[in-house]
Amino acid sequence: MSQLSEKELSCINESLAEEELLVKKYQMLSSQSQDSEVTAKFKEVADRHQKHFNELYALLG
Repeated sequence: MSQLSEKELSCINESLAEEELLVKKYQMLSSQSQDSEVTAKFKEVADRHQKHFNELYALLG
């Protein structure tokens, strides 16, 4: 793979920060929910954002 430009690296880093925040937010919401269906949905969304984070991180390696 070719080397990433500074602008591309900056965009990836911003996206990583956003995905990390979303993972934490949905994990927190999941832990606070009293409804098992809502809890499961929040966990699903948190897992999806964790997957996005991992895919973006892989671009840096």
